[in-house]
Amino acid sequence: MKKTAFDRKELNIILNLYGSKVAAGEWRDYAMDFDIHTATFSIYRRTSEMPLYRIVKDMTLARRQGAYAVIAQSGMILRRGHDLAQVLRVLFGRPKLVTV
Repeated sequence: MKKTAFDRKELNIILNLYGSKVAAGEWRDYAMDFDIHTATFSIYRRTSEMPLYRIVKDMTLARRQGAYAVIAQSGMILRRGHDLAQVLRVLFGRPKLVTV
């Protein structure tokens, strides 16, 4: 059976966000899991914890609600949609005021 996976463009979008959050010191580790209908990119603050967020590509929901979702540690769906870049905007956070 063929498994669902992220393509190169999707991984590029996810890893760009991940890299910026690692550089900011917010995230430290990730894991990927592939199943028949879903592909999951889990984001961790520490490797020994539950994932902070899971970015899920679910092909069974692709036509109805959108294939992409960001799920919080509590299991709450933060955003769901058809466009991965728009769905990931929920993870960008607000800009911080920097004083020099």
